[in-house]
Amino acid sequence: MPPVPMVAVVAVMPPGPMAAGEEPRPRRDRPAQPHFRRAEAAPRPPLLLPGRGTQWAAAAGRRRRRGAEGPPPSFPPSLPAAMATTAELFEEPFVADEYIERLAWRTPGGGSRGGEAFDPKRLLEEFVNHIQELQVMDERIQRKVEKLEQQCQKEAKEFAKKVQELQKSNQVAFQHFQELDEHISYVATKVCHLGDQLEGVNTPRQRAVEAQKLMKYFNEFLDGELKSDVFTNSEKIKEAADIIQKLHLIAQELPFDRFSEVKSKIASKYHDLECQLIQEFTSAQRRGEISRMREVAAVLLHFKGYSHCVDVYIKQCQEGAFLRNDVFEDAAILCQRVNKQVGEIFSNPETVLAKLIQNIFEVKLQSYVKDQLEEHRKSDAEQYLKNLYDLYTRTTNLSSKLMEFNLGTDKQTFLSKLIKAIFISYLENYIEVEIGYLKSRSAMILQRYYDSKNHQKRSIGTGGIQDLKERLRQRTNLPLGPSIDTHGETFLSQEVVVNLLQETKQAFERCHRLSDPSDLPKNAFRIFSMLVEFLCTEHIDYALETGLAGIPSSDSKNANLYFLDVVHQANTIFHLFDKQFNDHLMPLISSSPKLSECLQKKKDIIEQMEVKLDMGIDRTLNCMIGQMKHILAAEQKKTDFKPEDENNVLIQYTNACVKVCGYVRKQVEKIRNSMDGKNVDTVLMEFGVRFHRLIYEHLQQYSYSCMGGMLAICDVAEYRKCAKDFKIALVLQLFDTLHALCNLLVVAPDNLKQVCSGEQLANLDKNILHSFVQLRVDYSGLLWKPGWNCSGANPCKHVLSSTVGSAHFGNFFVSHFQSSISIHSL
Repeated sequence: MPPVPMVAVVAVMPPGPMAAGEEPRPRRDRPAQPHFRRAEAAPRPPLLLPGRGTQWAAAAGRRRRRGAEGPPPSFPPSLPAAMATTAELFEEPFVADEYIERLAWRTPGGGSRGGEAFDPKRLLEEFVNHIQELQVMDERIQRKVEKLEQQCQKEAKEFAKKVQELQKSNQVAFQHFQELDEHISYVATKVCHLGDQLEGVNTPRQRAVEAQKLMKYFNEFLDGELKSDVFTNSEKIKEAADIIQKLHLIAQELPFDRFSEVKSKIASKYHDLECQLIQEFTSAQRRGEISRMREVAAVLLHFKGYSHCVDVYIKQCQEGAFLRNDVFEDAAILCQRVNKQVGEIFSNPETVLAKLIQNIFEVKLQSYVKDQLEEHRKSDAEQYLKNLYDLYTRTTNLSSKLMEFNLGTDKQTFLSKLIKAIFISYLENYIEVEIGYLKSRSAMILQRYYDSKNHQKRSIGTGGIQDLKERLRQRTNLPLGPSIDTHGETFLSQEVVVNLLQETKQAFERCHRLSDPSDLPKNAFRIFSMLVEFLCTEHIDYALETGLAGIPSSDSKNANLYFLDVVHQANTIFHLFDKQFNDHLMPLISSSPKLSECLQKKKDIIEQMEVKLDMGIDRTLNCMIGQMKHILAAEQKKTDFKPEDENNVLIQYTNACVKVCGYVRKQVEKIRNSMDGKNVDTVLMEFGVRFHRLIYEHLQQYSYSCMGGMLAICDVAEYRKCAKDFKIALVLQLFDTLHALCNLLVVAPDNLKQVCSGEQLANLDKNILHSFVQLRVDYSGLLWKPGWNCSGANPCKHVLSSTVGSAHFGNFFVSHFQSSISIHSL
């Protein structure tokens, strides 16, 4: 039998509760969509339904397993069975497929298809009946919805009607309120007018009453007997003060001839009350009664003695306030304490506090400053300047703390005037004292140093003769005057320099603090001029002059060269000088015309030092070359290059070569230690060129045998090895060329032309080649033809020319020295 298709049942959910104000939706019946299930699909297990539906489904399953089919369990008698069954099937959330499945499983004979218990007719009948039940339920719910909609519309109309009635009542109440407000305004206007009239009548009446009382009190003064209780009762001193103050004003208008006696009595009483009030204020201050002090101060405010009351308050505030040695800290603490209570006592606290501060500055601080400065003003300038700087700094710091208080509108000007009043007599001539102290102190530091060296400082002459000597020395590079033996002393001391710079640094700090802003650049320039005079001129320049005088002549034997040590120390010192210039002087003059003047002065002193350094280094190099000449003259023998026994030469290079190379290496190391930057390469290049010239000229003084030429080549090879220590390409190139020239001394005569045409010699002048060939002992037997192509464009004239151009010696002191060394003919 083919499987019977299952008809899908349209499940109509009961409508939920309708939102307030929502229009009822018309009912729409949707046609049932057929749903076909596959016959071969496996049956689903029964769904577990919540509540009693779950229990009924479980019971139906148990009956089917026992093979007993029957109607589902009965429903409560209060609900029809069909409707109760339908309601039980609607479970949240509603899913149509599950709804149909639950309905099928509840139907007897509808739980298994193809089996013996399956009854399609009964299942179809159950579906048809269930659809009818749903339709009945839908109609019933629809009727209920329509009834609720009608009821809602009725209530909405009633509510709208009630709102309209309330709006009308509100409009009526608002009109009544406006009328009441107008009436209240009218009454208030009448009351104000009546009050003005009453005040106009009452004010003259009160004045008349007060005038009557004053006339009564005035009569008592006329009679000479004060009977009123206000004058005899001490507790009514406040009322008596008010009365006597008014009587005192009236008495001032009366003619003196008729009322002189009564005026004197009133004045006497006025004075007595004033004294009593001040005494009362003083007693209250000692007891610490702030409220009583405030009352008495308010009464005294209209008296002439009010300022005396303030003075008494200020005087008593300072009692016991200055017991420590630090008067500035005591003053700050006192002002802070008074600032907290002065506003509770006086009506003008800023005036009272300003008067207290003025009293502290003019009395306490001024006397303290005077005692501290006058003690050392004439006897000890150093201590005087230190005390002045310290006191001025502490005073300005105190002023900064007082700026936090309310002292009136222009408190900055007020405090500045107080400080100026204290220090004006000391600041007027400050810079003169500073310059005088700095001059004497710097001179003492230098003299102490020279005394420790047992050196009598010689004067460096000035004028026409000295200037002429200086020009001649710069042009000829020759020592003028006897050489001075300094015994290796450079006469430069970093300790001296540090002391001078420290003194100058403190002077710059004092200048910054104590100088008027308009005079600050000018004063700073004067201090800088003192530094230049004693550090640069009296110390560095003197050491350079002494170092120049101590350089021996180029023909001296076993001379000690110390000028490079002078160069090294001068370099270090100038670094310190330049640092102080940038760190301490520049901020003081950066925005003034004195900046260009200081820079020019610095430039001039640098150029002056550069010239002497260049000159000293040039003469030192000449002296080094002279020492090397002496070594060569003493150690080099003619038989070294023309030995008697050509077959018995056991040395690799001559003794002169060994000593010269050792000497050169020491000088190269000394140059590297004495200089920095590009100056090292510049000086080494110049030294290398002169070294090459010396060896070149030295080799041309001898005749060479074959074995002697080999020994000369070995010497030059050793010189070239020494030249590598220079690390200068030009110097190494020069010795490479010299080594190639020495090959002409040993090459076979037939190969001379070929050697001269080699890579290193092809471009040399033929006269140079000829001069080396002439040094051979067999030269007379050679046939030298000038037509050999050994000449060129003379590119090596910078190597072998009689004059070597000047080598720039810039950047000597970290891009400060920018002169050049004059290197003259060798």
